[in-house]
Amino acid sequence: MKPKVYVESSVISYLTSRLSRDLIVQANQRITKDWWKNAHRRFDLFVSAVVMREIAAGDKSAAKARIAIAEHLELADLQAEAVVMAKAILEEGALPKKAGEDALHIAVASYARLDYLLTWNCTHIANAEIRKAIEIVARRFNVNCPIICTPQELMGIK
Repeated sequence: MKPKVYVESSVISYLTSRLSRDLIVQANQRITKDWWKNAHRRFDLFVSAVVMREIAAGDKSAAKARIAIAEHLELADLQAEAVVMAKAILEEGALPKKAGEDALHIAVASYARLDYLLTWNCTHIANAEIRKAIEIVARRFNVNCPIICTPQELMGIK
């Protein structure tokens, strides 16, 4: 059985967007494309309704490219309990109130019992300073928080 990965919106955006002029973003885009080449062989890939809503926003042409990637991935259920957990993440200050969608990504991946949550959002999701607070909330809801990481951290050994 392959490990299960929740692919958050930022990863899909980096995968499909024009190469950035920002050198760090550009490097992350290249890492994402390299990761994606073997991802289907190594992992079962999931998105959620939250991801689908986020990637459908904005420029219609760019949204179409993002959706074309995501529509081939499995859909993790947006359970009512995950919504309650996301609210608790915000209310307890693990994430700022403005990061509601980010809290939902974490809660959906937790309730779906996925192994990894893959993201380039290092402000509110892949952030070591908030990890402990998120795990405390997850334990209260009797779920395990997936390993939150970037594609670079989930490259595997060659």
